[in-house]
Amino acid sequence: MSAPDDLAVVRTLAELADLVARHQGLYVRWSRGPGTDLRAVSSKDDLTGVPLPGLSANPLDLEPWWRDRPVRVWVARRLHDYHHLPHEKGPGVRPWVLSGREIARGPDNEPLVVDVRPLCWIDRRVIGEAKAEMSRQENPWGPLRRS
Repeated sequence: MSAPDDLAVVRTLAELADLVARHQGLYVRWSRGPGTDLRAVSSKDDLTGVPLPGLSANPLDLEPWWRDRPVRVWVARRLHDYHHLPHEKGPGVRPWVLSGREIARGPDNEPLVVDVRPLCWIDRRVIGEAKAEMSRQENPWGPLRRS
């Protein structure tokens, strides 16, 4: 693994959609980054503190039922659903893309990933583009948040 600062930065939603269209097994993780996460090796359940057997992440792979719909909209939704996490989890939390192997599911049914390979950071502007894309949808909604 290269140092976190050496990771490329995806700067547009189109660039991220292109990456997702070309590769399988990609995930987005919202955290302080691979430098911190790969030392910890696993996530923990925020509610109970129980250590989990991998890093929690959200899959970016297109599902077959999505068919020929725009990859841009798929990726925008995957980002939009969790864009509240930097605010809730504190300073330094931001999204990054990784590849890895799903080993289990976490308490929110999220994939828990091992053999993590960091690929790139996602620029804050991409999140803004994702929010804008979701607001243009026929039935827009907010992020997935717990009260």
